[in-house]
Amino acid sequence: MKITTIDLKTIDPEFNLAAEEYVFNSLPKDRMYFILWQNANAVIVGKYQNTRSEINESYVRENHVKVVRRLSGGGAVYHDMGNLNYTVITDAGSSEELNFEIFCAPVVKALKSMGVNACVNGRNDITVDRRKISGNSQYIKNGRVMHHGTILLNSDLDKVEKVLTPDLEKLQSNGKKSVHSRVANVSEFTREEINIEKFKKLLFQEISAAYEKEMYTFSKEDVEKIEKIREERYSSWEWNYGKSRECSYTKSERIPGVGKVEARIALDHGSIQSIQFTGDFFSAKDPEELEKLLTGCRAEESEYRKILNEVNCGDYFRGLEEESLIQLLI
Repeated sequence: MKITTIDLKTIDPEFNLAAEEYVFNSLPKDRMYFILWQNANAVIVGKYQNTRSEINESYVRENHVKVVRRLSGGGAVYHDMGNLNYTVITDAGSSEELNFEIFCAPVVKALKSMGVNACVNGRNDITVDRRKISGNSQYIKNGRVMHHGTILLNSDLDKVEKVLTPDLEKLQSNGKKSVHSRVANVSEFTREEINIEKFKKLLFQEISAAYEKEMYTFSKEDVEKIEKIREERYSSWEWNYGKSRECSYTKSERIPGVGKVEARIALDHGSIQSIQFTGDFFSAKDPEELEKLLTGCRAEESEYRKILNEVNCGDYFRGLEEESLIQLLI
């Protein structure tokens, strides 16, 4: 089988995920594809996850972190320029099982050639000394599989912990107290500083060693088609947030001069299905009126502002300013 390698030069997560989908669906299926790519300052959410329950929304907004949903399942990951991503697209074979190990093997081999004692561990991870340095996920359709993974080479782990909302059950089951203690950078296990370009060449060599290989660069027509996919899916609110399944959560804050204000919110596909305000605040108008106005709107800052600009928040929560309520809701 022939293998076509693609080195994506863009660091835009929306374009890169659209490029993956384009290669998977539109390029010739008589070969394997191996793609390397990087994203700058982004959270990539699994297909079946509820976006808002996976991210620290205020931190994401304040630090201009892009949030994009991918086609495959699995958990949310943070990408920065210390992180390298790889994609393998090939025939799925006769079985529809998600076989992660055969796709992770070249990555493990490349790491071991650098003196890093990596291994495939658990459901879909590559680890060193029981600490995760790579997470992987897969998407299967029409007899083809798209396997993609992220490799933490020299990523900002402090930011990982701030951007993502950790799964407390996962932390407890692993006996870990923080994201820092269960993930690691490859750089922690190497003597020499990691050069990402050199590591990319090493991966290209490992994955393509047994195949007839060629490099491929997108044509102008390819890019136009990728941009269309990007616009219709990966840059849309409907895909990145609106696809989220039903969830419920509570936001609470004690505000000086107002008292405790608590919002119990139920979302489905990114829109408010119900909201209830409780607390020890004083009110001139029943907050149920405001609850009715907010029900049905998208759970995002711009939508809150449109609705709250038309009312006086102080009528429902004495002493409360509009901005404080918006910050509570988001």
